[in-house]
Amino acid sequence: MAFEIINPEAFGARPSGWNHGMLSEKGGRILFVAGQIVPVGDFVAQWDGALGRVLEVVRAAGGKAENIGRMVVYITDRPAYLANLTPLGEVHRKHMGRHYTAMAVVEVKSLMDSKALVEIEAVAVL
Repeated sequence: MAFEIINPEAFGARPSGWNHGMLSEKGGRILFVAGQIVPVGDFVAQWDGALGRVLEVVRAAGGKAENIGRMVVYITDRPAYLANLTPLGEVHRKHMGRHYTAMAVVEVKSLMDSKALVEIEAVAVL
């Protein structure tokens, strides 16, 4: 499944590390991946673990990273996110290669597991 990347020229510069829209081909099956957490370790380790779990669900359905069209990342610590952009980019490339989805990062007060700093959900088209 290939996506057509949608980044309207009216928005100005192309985004870095994500895209405004991802248009799937007709006929794909949609996989909704529930929020994944790994409430162990520091911020980067939790992001790595959560993204790894998302990919495990996608692979179990017969897909791969390139099938993910959208991710929502919930974080409890915006300063930690901003302080770790470089290692988070490395984690992204480890799991996703150069595939950049439509993505939102949302700071929340807390997650259901009190030890969780990061939760990632996704939508894939297979």
